[in-house]
Amino acid sequence: QVQLVESGGGLVQAGGSLRLSCAASASIRSTYHMGWYRQAPGKQRELVAAVTTGGATNYADSVKGRFTISSDNAKNTVYLQMISLKPEDTAVYYCNAWRPGSAYWGQGTQVTVSS
Repeated sequence: QVQLVESGGGLVQAGGSLRLSCAASASIRSTYHMGWYRQAPGKQRELVAAVTTGGATNYADSVKGRFTISSDNAKNTVYLQMISLKPEDTAVYYCNAWRPGSAYWGQGTQVTVSS
């Protein structure tokens, strides 16, 4: 069983920055792809950014150039650096780890961007 714990959310003004962290309970980066999803009120959960076990990254068009996903394998932690935040980035952000046949989710961290 893998546990994922997100942190780093909060309230920030538009144009500001936040860095989210996702700490895994085990060393999983070599076997699990990792990703950040978000869910705004009344909307479906959507993929924001992902990184494969090989290090390839993928971003939603809405965050390209503003968000960066990275990982520190020694700390079993994945980060989401967010800059130039917009009110439409407001959502609960979830960390995800997956591989064929297995997936884990964190409990989520709230990000609120005020205009």
